[in-house]
Amino acid sequence: MNNKSSFADYKAEGANWITLSSGEYYPDILSDACLLYEPVLRLFDRLLKSSETSQRLFLQIADVSEVWMRIQLCRVFRKYVSPETPVEMLKRKTKAQEIVDDFGHGFRSINEVQGRFGSRPMPDEALCALLWEYKSRGAKGYDLTERFFEMFASHFPELTLRGPKRAGKDIRLGEVYRDYPNPGRPVDFIVYDEDGNTALAIGFARYDGDRGGAQEDDRTGGYKNAADEILGYAESRALSTRVIFVNDGPGLLLGSMWDDYASLESSWDGNKIMVATLRMIPSRLTERWLKGSVT
Repeated sequence: MNNKSSFADYKAEGANWITLSSGEYYPDILSDACLLYEPVLRLFDRLLKSSETSQRLFLQIADVSEVWMRIQLCRVFRKYVSPETPVEMLKRKTKAQEIVDDFGHGFRSINEVQGRFGSRPMPDEALCALLWEYKSRGAKGYDLTERFFEMFASHFPELTLRGPKRAGKDIRLGEVYRDYPNPGRPVDFIVYDEDGNTALAIGFARYDGDRGGAQEDDRTGGYKNAADEILGYAESRALSTRVIFVNDGPGLLLGSMWDDYASLESSWDGNKIMVATLRMIPSRLTERWLKGSVT
């Protein structure tokens, strides 16, 4: 029988309450990684040989129409030419010339890039392995959300859960509440009542693999801001809406993460926020709590 009532109560046995996502072994992934990314490296090679400057190389990459290929080329470009330029910035196709103007002076020279690239085998197993790491980024979070949706449907068949089950566009609260003060606020899911009209709870789902340090502070700090904003709005409109954070993974055991989440859950009188791993959901998340009839 589980007699724990708060997230803090699980800390002593925390390792037993997290879900570990399966990973992939090295060097087992190299064969598939090379098959997937060799075309990227060959196209990069062709563009590299046809570019008189590194700036021109980037502009040629920006002209590649296929989004997936362009993003991979940008990642290779960053490794070889401009490690200080964030990939997210490089991916902005419409800003290509602006990026060249602002950062082009720091690009490694085209002759050096050609020499370095040409010194590596084709395909370069090391680089393919690095690119493979990007391929699975976010997949554990999608797995977590999908499993939560399945678990919720099993336990609460009469309630409605809306949001992207895996990858997809986040829900923006401005689309749910016309007068929401921060209409662009993204959330992962919303629990509705039997009629599908009243929002009972607004939720976020994240898989923490190895988060710590400043990233840890950013995550919990951002969560607190989101909860305060949502519950502040709900209180101003006399709504009983609650907030759920479905978090899982070994990162919860690092640093002060568990204590930070416990502190977050205990705010707002300790009855309007719930932090839970997947294994806690069956015993902790109840319809009475969702409907605000129990504290």
